[in-house]
Amino acid sequence: MAKRLLFSCLVVLLSACASNPKVVVASKPVVIPPMLKPVAPIWSESNLLSFHDQWKGTPYRLGGLNRNGIDCSGFVYLAYLDIVGDKLPRTVNAQRILGKEVPRNQLIIGDLVFFKTGRTARHVGIYMGQDRFLHASTKKGVKISSLNNIYWKPRFWFAKRLNRPTQQQNISLASRVLYTPQQDD
Repeated sequence: MAKRLLFSCLVVLLSACASNPKVVVASKPVVIPPMLKPVAPIWSESNLLSFHDQWKGTPYRLGGLNRNGIDCSGFVYLAYLDIVGDKLPRTVNAQRILGKEVPRNQLIIGDLVFFKTGRTARHVGIYMGQDRFLHASTKKGVKISSLNNIYWKPRFWFAKRLNRPTQQQNISLASRVLYTPQQDD
């Protein structure tokens, strides 16, 4: 009888293990992507030379944005759009508040170079390496000039390195530009 009782208990225990327990399925984990750092634009001397070839000789025209005439900030705006694929603000005053300031001796291709050309007048171009920059000159139109040129060297103001802006940065930039007073240093 003890054997029967032991056998019955064993059958009950084993049959309990053979039952279909409720299966709990864990939900898929939520994957949070890592914060993406802004990607620096890819500039090269060759793509700047190619852009120069397309625009070479285009005359300067304040507010211009086509081959009939273009101003310096419009030229930088279009170069950035064509080469990098992102939009910049349209004016020198708005472009100068972007990015990180870099010393002149640490310039790399694609940095924006800013000049004070008069009491309140400002000028912008794109650094090409070897102390050269691409810009829309008021007298000769789109051209390549030297930072060491007798005219440009004393007028150099500062340079900025831009990261590719995100859409959110572009939206917040618009509000900053509207309320940023122009500073004459």
